[in-house]
Amino acid sequence: MTTITVEGMSCEHCEQTVEGALRGVSGVTNATADREAEHATVEGDADVTALVQAVEDAGYTALA
Repeated sequence: MTTITVEGMSCEHCEQTVEGALRGVSGVTNATADREAEHATVEGDADVTALVQAVEDAGYTALA
């Protein structure tokens, strides 16, 4: 399991957008975003750099 910091989520739709972006990364089996905690938890065998890039491509700031 991998946890990354995600900044900029302000609503449930934001969480869904981040989760969708992360689930699109090869090797991800599940992803859950939490706007209040400002992080996303990812299950599976995915490259952290690819996870950060996917979140940033979706319009949010991510830190591994």
